[in-house]
Amino acid sequence: MTLARELSAQEKPPVTVVFEPKTPRQRDCCWSLWATEKQRQQLEKSTKGAWQQWRLVCNKEELILTSHNYAYTCLSSAAFLKSCEDSLTDPVKLKRVSVNQISDEGLVDAGDLHYRASHVFDSRPSSTDDGLKQHFLGWEVITERPIAEPEIATLMDFRVDQSRGLHFIYVLPFSATHLMIESTMISSTTEDKIWYRQAIEQWLQKKHIKIKELIREEVGVISMQSQSLSESEKAQTITAIGAASGAVRLSSGYAFSTIQAQMTRLAENISVGNPLHKPQQPRFLNFMDKIFNAVLISRPDLAVSIFMRTAKALNGDEFSRFMLGSAGTLEWLKVILAMPKWPFIKQLMSVLKNDKS
Repeated sequence: MTLARELSAQEKPPVTVVFEPKTPRQRDCCWSLWATEKQRQQLEKSTKGAWQQWRLVCNKEELILTSHNYAYTCLSSAAFLKSCEDSLTDPVKLKRVSVNQISDEGLVDAGDLHYRASHVFDSRPSSTDDGLKQHFLGWEVITERPIAEPEIATLMDFRVDQSRGLHFIYVLPFSATHLMIESTMISSTTEDKIWYRQAIEQWLQKKHIKIKELIREEVGVISMQSQSLSESEKAQTITAIGAASGAVRLSSGYAFSTIQAQMTRLAENISVGNPLHKPQQPRFLNFMDKIFNAVLISRPDLAVSIFMRTAKALNGDEFSRFMLGSAGTLEWLKVILAMPKWPFIKQLMSVLKNDKS
């Protein structure tokens, strides 16, 4: 939808049809990013909450980071998508229908509609059945009493069951009595919904927080695997974009900032007749994230320590840039020096070997 908005804003927009089967309300969930002041102003109407302090906590210690240049910002996807839809003007049109099939020749079947496109941009994500993934279930709630420190977002509270994979509770206080609480795992296998719900309930009980109202529940699965080219992309008739193109940060699951930047550049490329030039994630970043994920898979016993070491090695601004994928050499060096060496060296050799084969 972001690409459609960018194309619609051009002086001479190309004839474009957007296929989206669901309404913004049906797609409502929380999207989060580390936002600059400029981004916060641009996203103000879609923002549910923003924090310049956030914590990571385990059984041994609690770390609180403060940033002066970035705010951890949570958006309402429904509000953001609606703003994109409302901005569309002719000849960019929205069709509320699912795509059934896309041929290599650019033929698109969507419901009872049939189109021939000069180029197709496909944002539908691939299957998340295999490989490492981030999966979660969250509750947006109103509490009976105000919580302590609503100005601090809890990115990771690891004081939960770690027997099935890396597991943490994620808490965003929109106010002292309005929270988003998620049970999040990073592993290769998803769990039954009741398992995440029980984890949330246990965390609430330990914190002596009672729910007055459950507003809604959201569930998600984010692939943390590299995306490969589809057969159509190999034929240069379809371009995968967004999460389907590898815009998701492999080590964290964050994607919003990258996708927005990708769509802006892609719209510019389309305007000059170069739709095949698709901005990619930096190869170095993907390479380092592959090593990181390989260590999480091979040494799950180190997972909590690795995330805590990363946060401990950086200040708030550095941590924000690192999570955004825009860390500099010094910040990368700080993180590398903080890591347990042998597990990473071992997986470095494995990734190098697999990339050559």
